[in-house]
Amino acid sequence: MKEIILAGGCFWGVEEYMSRVEGVTETKVGYANGTTENPTYEEVCTNTTGHAEACYIRYDEKVISLEDLLNRFWRIIDPTLLNRQGPDIGSQYRTGIYYIDESDLPTIMKTYEEQKNKYGKPIVTEIESLKVFYKAEEYHQKYLKKNPNGYCHIDLNA
Repeated sequence: MKEIILAGGCFWGVEEYMSRVEGVTETKVGYANGTTENPTYEEVCTNTTGHAEACYIRYDEKVISLEDLLNRFWRIIDPTLLNRQGPDIGSQYRTGIYYIDESDLPTIMKTYEEQKNKYGKPIVTEIESLKVFYKAEEYHQKYLKKNPNGYCHIDLNA
């Protein structure tokens, strides 16, 4: 199994979307690449922790490749928006690809280069190694499965 962390605005939608992808075996939402240890949701919302709302994804590379997974991710975000997605605004809503395995970087950069050709504006999606990931509070986990009519800015059918 392989792992990657993706940030695409509100983590509820990213988790729900990715959980429906064949080959994804586990998802959990949390806070990535900030400076505050074990932050709470309320702390992350102050824009002082440096964390992005993100989704941890474990997937079976025999079923879905990283490239295919990332191409799905690029479809559900606007990579040209800085610190926002949909109506959500703040640094915690930035987009990012946080890799665990350094050998994933060439594939990540390949998909990034392909995306650059699709937009007339620069892509601001962060591409960094994962520094930290803290699991979010339990009420955030599988939020849209628990609350099917809950808020989501992502087209879950994309």
